[in-house]
Amino acid sequence: MAAHSNKNQKRKSGDGPNLNKSSKKPFKSQKKSNNAVQSESLALQIDDDVPDFPRGGGSLLSRQEQDEVRAEVDAEFEGELKSKNKKTRRKPKKSDSMEDDLGSLFGDGITGKLPRFANKITMKNISPGMKLWGVISEVNEKDLVINLPGGLRGLVRACEAFDHVFDGEIKEAESNILPSIFHVGQVVACIVLQLDDDKKEKGKRKIWLSLRLSLLHKGFTLDSVQEGMVLTSYVKSVEDHGYILHFGLPSFTGFLPKSSLAESRENKLNTGQLLQGVVRSIDKARKVVYLSSDPDVVSKCVTKDLKGISIDLLVPGMMVNGRVKSTLENGILLSFLTYFTGTVDIFHLQNSFPTTNWKDDYMQNKKVNARILFIDPSTRAVGLTLNPHLVHNKAPPSHVKIGDIYDHSKVVRVDRGLGILLEIPSSPASTPTYVGMFDVADEEVRKLEKKFREGSRVRVRILGFRHLEGLAMGSLKESALEGSVFTHSDVKPGMVVKAKVIAVDSFGAIVQFSSGVKALCPLPHMSEFDIAKPGKKFKVGAELMFRVLGCKSKRITVTHKKTLVKSKLGILSSYADATEGLITHGWITKIETHGCFVRFYNGVQGFAPRSELGLEPGCDASLMYHVGQVVKCRVTSSVPASRRINLSFIMKPTRVSEDDMVKLGSLVSGVVERVTSHAIIVCVNAKGYSKGTISTEHLSDHHGLTDLMKSVLKPGYEFDQLLVLDVEGYNLVLTAKYSLINSAQQLPLDHTQVHPNSIVHGYVCNLIETGCFVRFLGRLTGFSPRKKATDDQRADITESFFVGQSVRSNILDVSGETGRITLSLKQSCCSSTNASFIQEYFLLEEKIARLQLSDSKGSELKWVEDFDVGSVIEGKIHEVKDFGVVISFEKYNDVFGFMAHYQLGGTTVKTGSIVQAVVLDVAKAERLVDLSLKREFFERFKEQSSNSQNHKKKRRREAYKDLEVHQTVNAVVEIVKENYLVLSMPDYNYAIGYASVTDYNTQKFPQKQFLNGQSVSATIMALPSPSTSGRLFMLLKCVSEAIETSSSKKAKRKSSYNVGSLVQAEIIEIRPLELRLKFGIGCRGRVHITEANGDNVVEGPFSNFRIGQTLTARIVAKASKSENNRKSCQWELSIKPMMLADSSEIGDKLMTEDFNFTTGQCVTGYVYKLDNEWVWLTISRQMKAQLFLLDSASEPSELQEFQKRFTVGKAVSGHVLSLNKQKKQLRLVLRPLLTISNGTFDGQVSKIDDPCSKVSNENVIAHIHEGDVVGGRISKILPGVGGLLVQIGPHHFGKVDFTELTDSWVSEPLSGYCEGQFVKCKVLEISHSIKGTVQVDLSLRSSLEGMHSQNSAAPTKDVHCPHNRVENIEDLHPNMVVQGYVKNIMSKGCFIILSRKLDAKILLSNLSDGYVEDPKTEFPIGKLVTGRVLSVEPLSKRVKVTLKTSNASSAPKSELNDLSNLRIGDFISGRIKRIEPYGLFITIDHTNMVGLCHVSEVSDDQIDNIETKYRAGERVAAKILKVDEERKRISLGMKTSYIKEVDIQTPLKQRSYEAIKENDSIDDTQLAMFSESDLPGFQNMDIECAADGDCPVLAQAESRASILPLEVTLDEIEHSDVDNVVSQNEAHINDAETMDEKKKSRANKKAKEEREREIRAAEERQLEKVIPRTADEFEKLVRSSPNSSFVWIKYMAFMLSLADVEKARSIAERALRTINFREESEKLNIWVAYFNLENEYGNPPKEAVMKIFQRALQYCDPKKVYLALLGMYERTEQHELANELLDKMPKNVVKKLKLSCKVWLRWVQRLLKQHQDGVQPIVNRALLSLPRKKHIKFISQTAILEFKCGVPDRGRSMFEGILREYPKRTDLWSIYLDQEIRLGDVDMIRALFERAISLSLPLKKMTFLFKKYLEYEKSLGDEDRIESVKRKAMDYAESFDAN
Repeated sequence: MAAHSNKNQKRKSGDGPNLNKSSKKPFKSQKKSNNAVQSESLALQIDDDVPDFPRGGGSLLSRQEQDEVRAEVDAEFEGELKSKNKKTRRKPKKSDSMEDDLGSLFGDGITGKLPRFANKITMKNISPGMKLWGVISEVNEKDLVINLPGGLRGLVRACEAFDHVFDGEIKEAESNILPSIFHVGQVVACIVLQLDDDKKEKGKRKIWLSLRLSLLHKGFTLDSVQEGMVLTSYVKSVEDHGYILHFGLPSFTGFLPKSSLAESRENKLNTGQLLQGVVRSIDKARKVVYLSSDPDVVSKCVTKDLKGISIDLLVPGMMVNGRVKSTLENGILLSFLTYFTGTVDIFHLQNSFPTTNWKDDYMQNKKVNARILFIDPSTRAVGLTLNPHLVHNKAPPSHVKIGDIYDHSKVVRVDRGLGILLEIPSSPASTPTYVGMFDVADEEVRKLEKKFREGSRVRVRILGFRHLEGLAMGSLKESALEGSVFTHSDVKPGMVVKAKVIAVDSFGAIVQFSSGVKALCPLPHMSEFDIAKPGKKFKVGAELMFRVLGCKSKRITVTHKKTLVKSKLGILSSYADATEGLITHGWITKIETHGCFVRFYNGVQGFAPRSELGLEPGCDASLMYHVGQVVKCRVTSSVPASRRINLSFIMKPTRVSEDDMVKLGSLVSGVVERVTSHAIIVCVNAKGYSKGTISTEHLSDHHGLTDLMKSVLKPGYEFDQLLVLDVEGYNLVLTAKYSLINSAQQLPLDHTQVHPNSIVHGYVCNLIETGCFVRFLGRLTGFSPRKKATDDQRADITESFFVGQSVRSNILDVSGETGRITLSLKQSCCSSTNASFIQEYFLLEEKIARLQLSDSKGSELKWVEDFDVGSVIEGKIHEVKDFGVVISFEKYNDVFGFMAHYQLGGTTVKTGSIVQAVVLDVAKAERLVDLSLKREFFERFKEQSSNSQNHKKKRRREAYKDLEVHQTVNAVVEIVKENYLVLSMPDYNYAIGYASVTDYNTQKFPQKQFLNGQSVSATIMALPSPSTSGRLFMLLKCVSEAIETSSSKKAKRKSSYNVGSLVQAEIIEIRPLELRLKFGIGCRGRVHITEANGDNVVEGPFSNFRIGQTLTARIVAKASKSENNRKSCQWELSIKPMMLADSSEIGDKLMTEDFNFTTGQCVTGYVYKLDNEWVWLTISRQMKAQLFLLDSASEPSELQEFQKRFTVGKAVSGHVLSLNKQKKQLRLVLRPLLTISNGTFDGQVSKIDDPCSKVSNENVIAHIHEGDVVGGRISKILPGVGGLLVQIGPHHFGKVDFTELTDSWVSEPLSGYCEGQFVKCKVLEISHSIKGTVQVDLSLRSSLEGMHSQNSAAPTKDVHCPHNRVENIEDLHPNMVVQGYVKNIMSKGCFIILSRKLDAKILLSNLSDGYVEDPKTEFPIGKLVTGRVLSVEPLSKRVKVTLKTSNASSAPKSELNDLSNLRIGDFISGRIKRIEPYGLFITIDHTNMVGLCHVSEVSDDQIDNIETKYRAGERVAAKILKVDEERKRISLGMKTSYIKEVDIQTPLKQRSYEAIKENDSIDDTQLAMFSESDLPGFQNMDIECAADGDCPVLAQAESRASILPLEVTLDEIEHSDVDNVVSQNEAHINDAETMDEKKKSRANKKAKEEREREIRAAEERQLEKVIPRTADEFEKLVRSSPNSSFVWIKYMAFMLSLADVEKARSIAERALRTINFREESEKLNIWVAYFNLENEYGNPPKEAVMKIFQRALQYCDPKKVYLALLGMYERTEQHELANELLDKMPKNVVKKLKLSCKVWLRWVQRLLKQHQDGVQPIVNRALLSLPRKKHIKFISQTAILEFKCGVPDRGRSMFEGILREYPKRTDLWSIYLDQEIRLGDVDMIRALFERAISLSLPLKKMTFLFKKYLEYEKSLGDEDRIESVKRKAMDYAESFDAN
């Protein structure tokens, strides 16, 4: 500390016993002997002088030679000592101590006397090359501060903190690299580089250190590294499995496996970080050392005694086993590693509080563990430490703070003449503190042992702390204990302190506080006023009062200003303290014209604007205040975040009410009070304000008139109109500029009032090199960049404008966020549009003239009335000069006339002659009249005066009657004035006009030179009137248009027009869809066809235009860059009447088009493109529409002439069917949409790519309804009687049934159709299924309503059609004649189609009256047949038809059932009807009688299983054994012995015929298609039973269509094909029967397999085409397949179709009892069906379902049951019940549900689909319940759900969270990337890919990521990005190969 710098210098040489002066001499002598080491400290060649064997024993001399040399040296040494003892008596003691010290530094072992003192490092004996152990106390950006032994302090530059091998790797983060790899308290080994003298304080030296391992490990080789050795290394790189280490040596490297890394290490290792590790193994072949970094192992590892170890291998911090050799006065001497000795000073002993008897603890030969503290290679001295913290490789803790005071500190030891050791009661542990001799008391103490006794208590203050020793330094002085400021941390800004002046210089004074802390009092703060000689004011040694200004980086500044020191106001030391209304003192640091900057304490600064300085108007602030002045100020406002404080020097502001406040932009009047050098002070006539200021430049718009106006102004002059520009306190800032006063209403006050593309008046407030600042009202300022300020970009902006200049500015841009306004001052876009500029010139000139004649109050201006412009006056030639003629007037002696030679008109004049001249101009201020003698003006005057009776004003009006405002005329320059021209217009009888040669923005531009007689073009801006002083004002074309350079021409084309501008354009080309126009200078535009008319669309909107015609158009947009002709067309124009209205009315219509179309809206567009199937329309400039071919008409002839009907440019109106906002595209149809619900369509469409497929519908068929007539195109002719597949939309098809092709029944209805043919269709039916598919049924019959052709008459009923079509089964009745087409033919009959929905079957016996040999040949598919209805079953929709014409088709029914016709012994033929275990039931041919052949009569041999030998339907022959007429039973026999002699052969035809006749039921599957909506939940099936022809169709009755299904998703139910259903049913039966057989027979394996084959064959025969139709048949089927849930559910559905709910319930209960308990999935299906049953028919449904649910939980997996019930609730949209169930699932059910990831995911999914909140709480609950192994799955799946139907940002957060924990899971990266790719945010996706490929992963995983990245970029097609990814992949591969 500064206060004790001198004493500390002494204390460092005397602290502790080791600081004895005699102990320093050896170090000093050695230091002097090593100058070479110091001079080469940077190179650090410290080993050159070290012998080859430094530990001894390796000398080149033999042992005998060494002994002889030593004996000689000892003799000489003793002789020298004796001679010195004779000379003086004081030196022997010194010599002894020196000898002792030399002996302690001897490296070959200690011979002779032992040293008295332990070695200690001090500032005097430290030298370059010395290795030290230290503790890092500060980590800065550029250096490290290290505490060294003995309380020394060293510095490490950033470049010396690590070896140069890391320079390239760490270069990027160099500013922050030290804090990332080092930390305070870290113990490090270092080496001294050099010692520098401190430039700041004399006598102090800086110690520069290095941490480079290449210097510390110099001399290390791989052979010297041994297992168990502790080595320090850098982390060179981080790899997948560990860290590559660097030891500073190129000869070997190291590796630290991650498995060996300490588990307790929280932070990962960084590149360049220092790491200590124990050598575990050495791979000498690869030169790799493997380490372990366990801190416990490292701290306990002791260096082994190695042979040949040198001092170079000793490193500070190395732990060794030592043996006490002896005790010294201030420490102990140890021997270690056999050959080395070292000392331990008293402050490094094991006990931190060694008492006086500390030597008793260290007996000779005692073994201790010690660590090396320092090594001096030059003197071979080694210091050790026994400090327990350091021995454990940790820095001692610090429990005290500098400046703390401890009252009860215990004296532990008193060192005579040196100091005392104290024990301070710090918390949590006591701290040793040493008080030096000079810090014991303020007065000198000679004998410490008398004043302080061991065990006594004292009061001490902490001066410092030695971090390496853990030793605090203290002071017992009273002065140290009493001071308020002890350290820099005690200093607070604003505190008053007393200090002593210790130095005075030109920059200020250095003062010192009582504690020794120094501060600076700068020269400006030494006094209130400037002092020339500070030495006289401040005397060295004087004690004065100061106030602290600030303390930064231990640099304290104070002030002695009396006002500040004695101030009792609050202290402002931070921006947060600056509260509004705070009054405090500060001092002025800078004075500007606009205000003063004031400084406060701790660097806080504020600004007081000029209005708050309390100055009088016009007063200069620098005259009232000076820099350094202390001022009292008030805080008006503050913004701490931006470090801004606004101040006021006015303490009590007078408040003005809001009503009295003058608003900016208002007009006031004022009277001049005084005129100053810079402004005019006026007394304002406004409430609340008395004074106002007009700066000189604000007197006029004309720069040349401002000074003249100011010169004539006098107090008392009244300004009628002044504009309030700003309010500064109570002073108004005013302007008299005519341009600002006239546009006061348009001047903006806030940036929100500024609109782009508008022209606003303002004035220049500042000029800089880069642009010009233009101010409006208040502080609202815009900026015009240099390129936007002038048309000539080479012009110097400071020479083109001046501060205060009036300008017209074009607003280019207004930033809503920052409020920045960008302007353009280019004359090309800001030129004047009226005569205000020149008008103000003449008005001001007249004011100046009147002010010049203020005495006569303007009466002298009456002479002007006699000099009207254009009038003829008489004068006398006063003088003739070279430049013209001067004329005097007799009436007015002080008025003169002047004529230039050009105005003489060829007339020669002489002095004194009288002439008559015409007045051209009158200069009122100069009292000068310009005259002309030109004849043209006289003739004009004669015409005007011909009618002298006319009034003067009337004559003037008639003179200008042919002229109009804004008319452009040709004029001739008559007179050239300084600021304007006098022009004549020859085409208008030489009328006189006046035009300015400059404009607002060009006043300082180089002016164009005009000559008398020059022709110019000008525009009339104002006709003569009183406001124009009777003058005609004109605007020169060369002034309104800028001088066009090459760059300005290009700039004008780009910026002279903006969106919203009205332009006059000429048509240059007429196209079908647009008009091409030109306007301005090289500007091109187009009028799109949709911008030609208003809402009324007309055909050919461009037909009335012609090339060359001029139009008024408004710019609505810039041409799109995507246009091919964007170079030739720059602007989009509109000529709509509504767009040509006033710009304020159209508002935002000029902005980009809004996509405001709605479905069903009628829009009109124009055709711009045609192809084979689409008409492309343009609705607006950016909106396109499509009309499909088939939507354009329904008549085939019109569809055929599609491209002829639509031509480019034709107007087409249609209705919006669908919208694509992204592509800005509509789909139109011509017919209106009728069915719209909330913007979506109720109608749906099916996409059918082939005849048999049905694809999900889209909501784009809403324009098609049942009964509509639409146009279609035949897509495919279906085979057989399939009909036609007709396209009715772009991807949508309908089906035309075979019966709907023609009106009449014709034999080949498809003969007139071909693929691609256009047809006219009528929509018969649009049917929907629960799957979302839609089937559209069409008809081509022309007899239907609306199907007749437009060119033909209305259809008549087909008289040739004998039979009408039957649409409904109710219209059929027996014996009714019908027609139909053969649909399917089989061996037993055929099916015919009667209509679209009705089929009929014809048995083989009813096909013909005669025998049909080959039904397939005689009745091909599609043949037209006529038949008669036999029977109709409306319930099952079964119709039977016969084609027979005769009625005697069979015998009477009584004969067929007569048993009397059968006789015993007869042989019959028949067909097996049913097979039972006890026999066969056989139907006898030609009868309806059935007989039984018992199993015993089937065969002569015994049959084990009859079912395997026969099958139902098989033909057999049998013998009648018995006929029981009473019981109507017939017994048959089939034994071979019965029929072996009888040949029962019947002709094949007869047998077939008879068999068919007896069996009137056909075993086949009906192929009629039924709508899925008839039986939702089941696939469409029509199953017929072969056993009984009367059984109904399963669940197909139309009357049962309303019964809800048992919706169970079964694996077996997948297709609607009946064969598949039957085969699946068979599979169930096989499984069940096979299971039964396995249980019956397990003895014989072969028998069992044979049995199974027999049973399978029997089942196949039994179930072949057998489908149950009755309850009995279902009973039979469930008995055969008892474990099949499919069969049971079908049985339940059958009962529900019969409306027998109770029976269905009983079947469900039976199924649950019957199905084997092992078939859990089958039982679950039954439970689910039961749920659906009770949900529909339960009373009440909720309770009924819950009862079944509770039962199901007892038998099935609860999770599956819960999910099944949840699925049912969701299907039936019972959301409340579903939510209740979800809430119960994780709470009060078995633990298994809580552990189910699926359950939680279903909950999350439901919440997201219903768009409900509360997802995060569910996720948190799930993570608490689920096992950790399922967390990744759950979080990732939840994140996917968030991406799909939730909030993607939440999904990202979840992915980021798990990737932070599992960064190397490429599967998670892949899922994350897939979700982002699905969203399509390209920037987000690429950023995520970049993160992924930057990971350190195995090669295979990185290859996967790079491939995925590359595929994604290829999908985008960006070649640059593709190449970039490839390069990154190659770079990774190269780096991987390199490692």
